[in-house]
Amino acid sequence: MLRKPSALLAASALLLLGTAVQAAADPAPSAAPSAACTYTPAVPADNFKGIPVFDPVKAAKPYSATLRTGQGAITFRALTDKAPCTTYSFKFLAQRDYFDRSHCHRLTTARIYVLQCGDPTGTGSGGPGYSFPDENLTGATYPAGTVAMANAGPNTNGSQFFFVWKDTKLSPAYTPFGKVTAGLDVLQKIAVGGEDDQNGPGDGFPTLPVNIKRVQIKSR
Repeated sequence: MLRKPSALLAASALLLLGTAVQAAADPAPSAAPSAACTYTPAVPADNFKGIPVFDPVKAAKPYSATLRTGQGAITFRALTDKAPCTTYSFKFLAQRDYFDRSHCHRLTTARIYVLQCGDPTGTGSGGPGYSFPDENLTGATYPAGTVAMANAGPNTNGSQFFFVWKDTKLSPAYTPFGKVTAGLDVLQKIAVGGEDDQNGPGDGFPTLPVNIKRVQIKSR
């Protein structure tokens, strides 16, 4: 699954590098989990901002999100039509400054190519105090510019997400919910800077610190 590092999640450390194995064990993706989008209380509850109540009308409204980081701005278009439960949660957290003054804690540069963010603790084990179902998994692929959810197994989505900075093969187990429209060059610059291998070769903390100053939501 796309979480890590910390002993707390050692069992899910297959994460990115073990996704090919995980794919065989995961249940078949749900075709339309947003039809039953429910945010369920869960631990941990870091920087707790409350638990959203899904509103399908508000969730359907398109928006873009811009992450202002110390390395530059990254903007993505939210796939509100394909992953409304996920995009509604991201917007809920962003509008409550959940991601502000946090940092992207994981960069992978071998076999898979992602930058992982969204944990206010910066450890890879943090979460918003709730979880919600997977969606948009049928036929999911992860080309460069994909924004997708990290998780600790099926239907355990929270606040952690990742940017794909180079075409990557992953099992369809991570909800794609956005497409980068500006800032792919920023992601690639971060990747070129490398990481410290603290989780293993090609997997660690980014050498270039990726501090998220704020996340701006713009309706489209």
